[in-house]
Amino acid sequence: MSEWIKKFERDSNLKSAILLNGNTSDIIKGKTGKYVNNIDFIIHMLNDNFSNVILWDRISGISKLSKISGGFYDSIQDNLDDDEENYDIGEDNKNNNNNNNTGKYKDINEFFGFMLQKINSKTCFILDYSDYIFSSNSSMSDQEKQWLAILKKSINENAIYDLLNTDMIRQGCLIVILTQKLATIPSSFYVGDPNISTITMPMPSRSKRYEFIEYIEPMIEFEPMLDKPKLNDFIDALDGFSLKDIAQIIKLSKLSKSKLSYEKTINLYKYGESKSPWEDLNRDKLFNIQEILKERVKGQNEAIEKVESVIIRAFTGFSGLQHSTKIKKPKGVLFFVGPTGVGNTELAKSLANFLFGDETACIRFDMSEFNHEHSDQRLVGAPPGYVGYEEGGQLTNAIKAKPFSVLLFDEIEKAHGKILDKFLQILEDGRLTDGKGETVSFAESVIIFTSNIGASDTVNSDNEKEVKRQFLEKVKEHFIVTLKRPELLNRIGDNNIVPFNFINSDIFLIEIAKSKFEKIKQFVKEKYKTSDIKFDDEEKTYKILASKVDKNSGGRGVLNMLESHIVNPLSEFVFENFDSLSGREITIKIENEKFGTFEFELN
Repeated sequence: MSEWIKKFERDSNLKSAILLNGNTSDIIKGKTGKYVNNIDFIIHMLNDNFSNVILWDRISGISKLSKISGGFYDSIQDNLDDDEENYDIGEDNKNNNNNNNTGKYKDINEFFGFMLQKINSKTCFILDYSDYIFSSNSSMSDQEKQWLAILKKSINENAIYDLLNTDMIRQGCLIVILTQKLATIPSSFYVGDPNISTITMPMPSRSKRYEFIEYIEPMIEFEPMLDKPKLNDFIDALDGFSLKDIAQIIKLSKLSKSKLSYEKTINLYKYGESKSPWEDLNRDKLFNIQEILKERVKGQNEAIEKVESVIIRAFTGFSGLQHSTKIKKPKGVLFFVGPTGVGNTELAKSLANFLFGDETACIRFDMSEFNHEHSDQRLVGAPPGYVGYEEGGQLTNAIKAKPFSVLLFDEIEKAHGKILDKFLQILEDGRLTDGKGETVSFAESVIIFTSNIGASDTVNSDNEKEVKRQFLEKVKEHFIVTLKRPELLNRIGDNNIVPFNFINSDIFLIEIAKSKFEKIKQFVKEKYKTSDIKFDDEEKTYKILASKVDKNSGGRGVLNMLESHIVNPLSEFVFENFDSLSGREITIKIENEKFGTFEFELN
């Protein structure tokens, strides 16, 4: 028996009210062995202790009653006892007998008044769909406060605490309030009140999922069929789903024109697409990952090798396996640290393009914008009752929209410490609950943190081992000594901290400049219909640009030189010759090597 059921049965004999929250709208195995709605299961649990069980909501009024005593309410029919609603997959529900629907007391004021009159009777009142009754604590109307007062009065008048009173053990009235989110009930109603119990109905455990799968196993149609090991994997993959979700996944498998594997069916249910971009990865493509990433990222071979090892680990299914085979952690976690402008952001974008075929699959968060204590609400959403609650969080909304993505948290050291606590759950469990109570999964994403920790203290050197040692030392000092959060460093893992090298070689600077100028050339050719752009002396031109770069500014420095010495005068030349560019070639000549000036000609 589930712990929440034991607690509910116990508290229904002790308390005057129970706030039942969480997975309240799911289904559960009933006494007959068939699966029924939770509300029917709860009513049947209460039948033995109460003369009358009344279910009410704002739409139907009093819609179901059980064990009605004669004369209690003349117009109410007493036929609920055997009217459980079955939840059998693949069969239309034919048991829609609504003879017990009365439609009385739809008006909440009338119902609360009726409840107050009957509070001394051995009656249980169940208030369903309570998420839609009250506003937040800060915005309750006078009418809503009146409703709360009636509830409180009903609860207090029903409680007996005179131990010498023979009625002490008599169970009087009980009020059960069902809500999916506890936050929708004003906390002033239940916090600190010993008459009220709050019980959370959890999502189904593994054993409950297994029991349900056994019950519906004849309905399961996956390709290939599930043997015992695959069946266990399927049950593990359903972690976090309600039984209704699972029922719909099975139904989806039957509706699909072509039979899918259970993995593809779950993807289709969760994301609207059966094929995961991770499935497009193959050994041949992964064999070339270093060469593909090096086309855009220069001088960071060791960092690229580390990225390759993380992606291979994800491809082979070994990500997080040392921790648990059940928990769906992110596909990979990397912590890029090093000087500014050396390619860490570029590597993240290149990886997103490699994995998901689109650079925009790299979702970047500038963590300097999250340096205040309450800025975590921007990531996960404000709590109920606060401004922006309906909008959700930037991070949770982004991962819901693009579950297959590279999440880039830039300059993580600038974020407030409260933000870092959010990452503990993401890195540990691969999931996060937003302000609206919705849980989002990070299991299909790669998470990359970037940081300049130690960049100002690390000496610019060609000794890559020494540079790496200094950066690793500074990162550990920052998390352990400064932030006092060694647990976050442990979640990331020392082996996933990737120091980037200083870019001191003119060769790498020239390669970066060439790569970036190629995009500029293609832009001018497409927009202004020029036949080509070429240099009179290309190698010498790039050497001039590289020689003017401050090596401490890295690749960003060469981009600045490219902009000031080539792009800006080129834009002026294009503007002046706007009507003469089509079909002609632009030649860039060195004008003054010392000052790095160039002249432009049309041919």
